[in-house]
Amino acid sequence: MANDNRKVLLVGGAGYVGSVMTAHLLKKGWSVRCLDQLIYKNESSAWPHLSHPQYEFMRGDIRNPNIFPQALKDVDDVVILAGLVGDPITKTYPEESDAINRVGVGSFIDAVQDHSVERLIFVSTCSNYGLVERDEAVDENYPLAPLSLYAKHKVAMEQKILALKGRVGFCPTVLRFATAFGLSSRMRFDLTVNEFVRELHMGKELLVFDPKTWRPYCHVKDFSRAVEQVLTASADKVAFEVFNVGCEANNFTKLMIVEEIVKHLPRSKVAYQERGTDPRNYRVNFEKIRRRLNFTPEVSVQQGISEILASLRQGLFDHVEEQKHFFGNYEIFLPETRVSALRRAV
Repeated sequence: MANDNRKVLLVGGAGYVGSVMTAHLLKKGWSVRCLDQLIYKNESSAWPHLSHPQYEFMRGDIRNPNIFPQALKDVDDVVILAGLVGDPITKTYPEESDAINRVGVGSFIDAVQDHSVERLIFVSTCSNYGLVERDEAVDENYPLAPLSLYAKHKVAMEQKILALKGRVGFCPTVLRFATAFGLSSRMRFDLTVNEFVRELHMGKELLVFDPKTWRPYCHVKDFSRAVEQVLTASADKVAFEVFNVGCEANNFTKLMIVEEIVKHLPRSKVAYQERGTDPRNYRVNFEKIRRRLNFTPEVSVQQGISEILASLRQGLFDHVEEQKHFFGNYEIFLPETRVSALRRAV
């Protein structure tokens, strides 16, 4: 598939993953239009690209279908990253999660059908597997058991996309991302690897719930590479396919992550507690994406720990507490949401 002068719409392109993906695609010589409402006051994540001749920023709310025609105009490919990401934020804002992650994204998928788009990638999550009781690495055919509102909405959107088979002219693909880690211009310290490194670097005692539960992890740079692979693969390899994105080597328990960090910070204080509020437990099999697309992540969890620690030691993230809304998905800023969230908290 020819890559020259391709124009990609990244819906949610100024977020933690999207800002890294933007830089990656621009470096490849592609054009990028970023549609983002900047609900975390994350304007600064778009700043590095504004002077790039092949970058276009469009501020818009995915709940507003009036913006869809302009966002989709003259684009070859669409990557849907947008949404309230993670279990805690969707639990805090259930109404907004439904309006954005289900209704908004669903309406956008409908709108794509009215435009001459070639590829659509929907970014889903390995959280869809929920709680895997057996000691096995699950593949894409494993029964989905979403536990959170976040995962339930992702499953619903997967089903919506896969049901389009035989009815649309574009090529859709679902990517179930592992848990992200690594540096980004919209850095998040509410993700396991990033959070654990920062807490222990600061000398805090880290409380780890359910330390023996498994998760797959993947560096944000590798997510960008995976999206590139899907967009450049022949349609017969990716059309209406679901891929887990990550690698078996980055399947870790929380305890194993702590042990890797402690190698750098031997005086760390860590406490463990069973039966936390998040019961998810899953190891994931990534053979399909490796075999079908020859994709293997390049960055290990160990390398991610090292890069985050190096940046913290250089004082590059000394103001996280003053800007918590930027450095984690804790609070959103939409006209009608802040008041309702505060009311719930009282």
